[in-house]
Amino acid sequence: MDRRTFLKAVPAVTLLAGTTTSFGQDLKTITLVEPQRDGGKSVLAALWERKTIRDIGTEKLSAQMLSNLLWAAFGINRPKGPSAGKTGRTAASASNSQEIDLYIALPEGVYLYEADGHRLTPVAAGDFRSRSGRRAAARAPVNIFYVVDIAKYAKAPFQEPGLKNTDVQKSYYYVATGLIASNVYLFAASQGLAAHFHNCDKSNTPKEFKLRPDQHVLFSHTVGYPAS
Repeated sequence: MDRRTFLKAVPAVTLLAGTTTSFGQDLKTITLVEPQRDGGKSVLAALWERKTIRDIGTEKLSAQMLSNLLWAAFGINRPKGPSAGKTGRTAASASNSQEIDLYIALPEGVYLYEADGHRLTPVAAGDFRSRSGRRAAARAPVNIFYVVDIAKYAKAPFQEPGLKNTDVQKSYYYVATGLIASNVYLFAASQGLAAHFHNCDKSNTPKEFKLRPDQHVLFSHTVGYPAS
């Protein structure tokens, strides 16, 4: 089955009860379809294909592709992780703190990816893709913003000394971001997608994304099909 036939066959994203946001619009929680367990190129083949592609087209990702992308990035792959009461994720984090949140900018608005429930919850209505800071980002279908939540270190199951040291925290969350970004790059390579990891607008996004003082925008990742 070719990609265009596949897109027609995939069901639309399920929409649940709406949540009113600012800007006079309604955004609704998006329950993502079940992520697939196979498909695409092998890990070794994806590593051979992994690269940054900056010229990204406007074609939207299917519901299945978006679901698979976000699960691959930082979804739940084990109901029981290395610590009691917490799940295991597709990328490691210091003391399983899971301190990185993924904010997803789509054409209609910004959503927070909730791995528990595999859904997107509304954050702000409106098109904020340009906050990714690159020309192609403003028209690409998906922009992932990596946001660290420092407060999550205090809730980590294993309270090793480094979790309370600001310099060590910084090293932890930069590594955690890199691990998630690598998952995105490998998934993109396995599926024929284009991906570009880069800096972003850190001045406006904290207010627009309604972040708390202990949340900080780090980087963004633009994803879509290569421009033809």
